[in-house]
Amino acid sequence: MSPLFILLGIGLLIPIIFCVLYNEAQIYYQAFYIPAILSFILGFIFSFFKKDDINLTLTNSMLIVGLSWIFFSLIGGIPFIIGLDKSFVDAFFEAVSGFTTTGITVFQNLDSMAHSVLLWRGLIQWFGGLGILTFFLFITFRSESELWQLFTAESHKIDTSRPVPNIFRSIKILWLIYILFTAVEFILLIAFQMLPFDALIHSLTTLSTGGFSNYDASIGYYALSGHPNYKVFEYILTFFMLLGGINFLIHYKVLKGEVKEIFTNFEMKYFWSIIGLIMFLILSGKIVDQSLNLGNIEVVFRKTIFQVVSVMTTTGYGTESLTSGFFPALSRQLFLFLMLVGGCVGSTAGGIKVVRIAILNKLFGREIKKFYLPKRAIMPLKVEKKLIPRDEIYKIAALFFFWLVIVLVGGIITALFSDLNAFQSVSGMFSAMGNIGPFYFSVDKMASLSPIIKLTYIFGMLAGRLEILPVFIIFTRKAWK
Repeated sequence: MSPLFILLGIGLLIPIIFCVLYNEAQIYYQAFYIPAILSFILGFIFSFFKKDDINLTLTNSMLIVGLSWIFFSLIGGIPFIIGLDKSFVDAFFEAVSGFTTTGITVFQNLDSMAHSVLLWRGLIQWFGGLGILTFFLFITFRSESELWQLFTAESHKIDTSRPVPNIFRSIKILWLIYILFTAVEFILLIAFQMLPFDALIHSLTTLSTGGFSNYDASIGYYALSGHPNYKVFEYILTFFMLLGGINFLIHYKVLKGEVKEIFTNFEMKYFWSIIGLIMFLILSGKIVDQSLNLGNIEVVFRKTIFQVVSVMTTTGYGTESLTSGFFPALSRQLFLFLMLVGGCVGSTAGGIKVVRIAILNKLFGREIKKFYLPKRAIMPLKVEKKLIPRDEIYKIAALFFFWLVIVLVGGIITALFSDLNAFQSVSGMFSAMGNIGPFYFSVDKMASLSPIIKLTYIFGMLAGRLEILPVFIIFTRKAWK
């Protein structure tokens, strides 16, 4: 963890450049150099405890991952305490939401917030997109075994596919694709007259599927302000949210010329099918209630596909509030389903992941077949002609079960310590566990919730991003032994 603190310290110095560019008050310089110094000191102190003969196992790698995300969030929240005079819980909450790319915010008046603070919110989401540890591994060099253990502990724990056999090169390829897409989005937004700072923030938080905007109205700000290209912005962001929600291994194959993978891959088939089905249901509902006609078809389609993709990829941007009349009860129910599903394995998105839902669906289908096939029939579960091991199926079922249990417990705690109704209470924890952002009550209400609820959501955001296991490992005595 020692070099990780050094990395964090360097990252905290970046917003100081924007303090200079925008001639910000002295307090904002302090907001970043104080935690940067603290991070450097911790890195120096921790270096005395380093031992070269330690062999990383998956267990202690998960401990490192869990502790790193917690420490990063604690130190990463200090700028909000110093610069914005926020409470410890609110600052910690915002930092966890950023690093986990959840996008739930307890901050208001973003439009008038210091540029350096807004940049820091964007940076922590970008660093958290492909993972704090993977970024560290991208810019350093460790032995192959160490790389593999840390990568496995932080990344999605179902698919070990990688672009090339060498894990260091694989991480390098993934991050280079990530940087390339971020740069392309930035250039496109600039080309259509988005302000450079706005383009930077939204490029950092789109590919990472984080959703932090520098406006309270999120992406809806551009329509409200009358920007001539607001429609183009929405389509560009929709496209890059989709890229963020797709397995980066698929991006690598497409860039190599294997374009058909975007449609023929097992998980991608489900991904497109779910988006298509939800779009069809929402638009059909609008035809039934007569809110869709030839005069507004483009507006309804654009707003619907933007929000469906935003929720499916767990980005959380909005052009319309989920509680507005534009999205009636049917849409809200479908969005809860999308929060559960999330994006693809190997993407920056949260949720259970499409491939897990697909495997559970195939598992249910197999149980149905058992009723009419001979008892001796052998029915292995396969994905793209590869046998899914029984242990993997057990792990998927266990993670799915505990995902729902945590959502239920979080919903109960929310209902106990607030005046939110049952649907709103569950939506808040759904948003935290799915690392999605939107929920069915106002940001004002989120900011005013009890610290107990916020701490519960912090646990949910970390558990959702790290896929439960590393967070629970921290509280396991035998793992420490």
